[in-house]
Amino acid sequence: MELVRPPRPEAVLALPGTGHRSATGGIGGTDGVAVARAVPGTVRADLGEVFRLEYPRVVGVAARVLGSRDWAEDVAQDVFLSFARSSVPAGEARGWLSVAAAHTALNLLRSGRRRASREETAAAADDAVAPDVADAVVTLEERRRVRAALARLPRKQAVALVLRHSGMGYADVAAALDLSPGSVGTTVRRAESALRKELDRHASSD
Repeated sequence: MELVRPPRPEAVLALPGTGHRSATGGIGGTDGVAVARAVPGTVRADLGEVFRLEYPRVVGVAARVLGSRDWAEDVAQDVFLSFARSSVPAGEARGWLSVAAAHTALNLLRSGRRRASREETAAAADDAVAPDVADAVVTLEERRRVRAALARLPRKQAVALVLRHSGMGYADVAAALDLSPGSVGTTVRRAESALRKELDRHASSD
């Protein structure tokens, strides 16, 4: 298995006081995530270690939503900027970062600002291994439909579904979203059902 080697945090994160254009048009973009602000001008001592440990996970969560590693890396930059400027305890970093990645990616998906050219680039890569062009076009269209349906789900359902399908266990999802462990399965099942209904509803209207 190829290991994902994240870039150095200083190569991705803008230093305090420097400009940064976020993927969502603002700093952080962690809508729906409570952020505890750190003292202005301070630098988290644990930032480098958390970044090295959690960068692949954050990119993976965002990529589940967006279907593009390039956009997922933009989201990761936003999320780690917010974390760097927060006082979120290191022990809660994994859950906080995962939820922030899902929220930020969903914001980007709902805003419609994902560039079509990014999707076309991904489709071109798929064409190299697809049996024929028609199959590649159908696959791309299905992915677009699923992402559009995901963007229409209630926020908590969408985030729970993304986190669960990103490999997080029920206990971790529960802790990240402040849910009881027993309710995670119900939330995810409802999200999957709602997603299918959205897909069916829009398929019948096409």
